[in-house]
Amino acid sequence: MWNDRVVTWVVPPPEQPFLPILGQPGRFAVRRIYCVGRNYAEHAREMGHDPFAEPPFFFQKPATALVHSGSTLPYPQATADLHHEAELVVALSSGGANLTEDQALACVYGYACGNDLTRRDLQAAAKAARRPWDMAKGFDHSAVIGALSPHRGASWPDGQISATIDGTLRQSARLSDMIWPVASLLAHLSALVTLAPGDLVMTGTPAGVGPIARGETCTVRIDGLDPASVTIQ
Repeated sequence: MWNDRVVTWVVPPPEQPFLPILGQPGRFAVRRIYCVGRNYAEHAREMGHDPFAEPPFFFQKPATALVHSGSTLPYPQATADLHHEAELVVALSSGGANLTEDQALACVYGYACGNDLTRRDLQAAAKAARRPWDMAKGFDHSAVIGALSPHRGASWPDGQISATIDGTLRQSARLSDMIWPVASLLAHLSALVTLAPGDLVMTGTPAGVGPIARGETCTVRIDGLDPASVTIQ
């Protein structure tokens, strides 16, 4: 019979991934990271798709892919085409299944800037072979996320989202350009999985995605949020 008083671990339990919270000593424990594809019309078009042809679709990164803003990372293995994708990140403090948009929005704890690092050459090969994107999106250190700003039960106000490489602007749009806003995305996702406290949702990237070379620093900014920056060695 299971008895947790006598359990020993054959390997040490992993460290809990977390995000810092602006202005607070506490930490936000991260459970899962969901991402949505093609949520800005111009980005969908630059990738060769009709932005209004289908409902939102989702993929995942492991929570262990999370790295904090300000990190310096090695250039990822198995790729010659690492890309940046600036994104608004939603953090949930509650959850549920088959939520209405109002119920879904009530689950929100706060927001952060994020960078959905992508091995674009692996993604292109997976698409051509009609295979999953896992190794293009869910690799080590592929989710760069800044500190959380609490904003419970509400959408983040409209503002500019941008990505720069060594200060040169690469991506720029308004959050209001999203095809499916936060409440709609969360409601759609809750019809597929039961959302839970600690879940993060990366809400898609605008047009202008492109490469990050060795030695470059990419910074994602969203009005009112702490930036998310990463340097690639």
